Amino acid sequence: MPEVLVEATDVGRVFGENDSRVVAVQHATCRIERGDRIALVGPSGSGKSTLLHILAGLDDATSGSVRWPSLGDPKTLRPEKISFVFQAESLLAPLTVLENIEVPCLLGGSDADRARQDASQILGDLDLGALADKLPEEISGGQAQRAAVARSLITRPALLLADEPTGQLDHATARHLLDLLDRRLQGTNTALVIATHDAFVAGRMKTRWTMEHGVLKGAR
Repeated sequence: MPEVLVEATDVGRVFGENDSRVVAVQHATCRIERGDRIALVGPSGSGKSTLLHILAGLDDATSGSVRWPSLGDPKTLRPEKISFVFQAESLLAPLTVLENIEVPCLLGGSDADRARQDASQILGDLDLGALADKLPEEISGGQAQRAAVARSLITRPALLLADEPTGQLDHATARHLLDLLDRRLQGTNTALVIATHDAFVAGRMKTRWTMEHGVLKGAR
């Protein structure tokens, strides 16, 4: 039987009340299993980001239910279980690139020496070694997004959710970023879900789900 990581049933998310009420997600049902490669496609404002945040346990659904059968209590969804790549730049400004990438390891309980070793290794694997001692303000947006991907991968998570990771990148840089992801995840059972409105990015995934006006279509 497939190992189910996340299962959402009839999930809805509403923001605001009365005249300011916005229905971001409505009646979404889906299941993510080990090894999945899913593109969540749809235009900006369709609810993709909200759904990803709910599946990651970063936000609560207004209605319906979300379960993490193989991952345990959502309150303990540490970085080694679920990692998230945010749409906006998310590196911590006071920390170097290397220190940013160490953070999930330290949160997961690794000692400082092991965290530093693992962070240095993944920087090298992803062709980012030259950025190790630079601050986020000293690198380009594309480099920052690649570093954020490195940070999300370092704990070898069971599930990786990426919200428009190529949205601010040119085509060549986006291709390079996806190549790095493919290379790092090859041979693993990590499930990958990428929210995107880019047909090129969606075409790299095996499965496609669609969001339209908060409604999820094509999910199992």
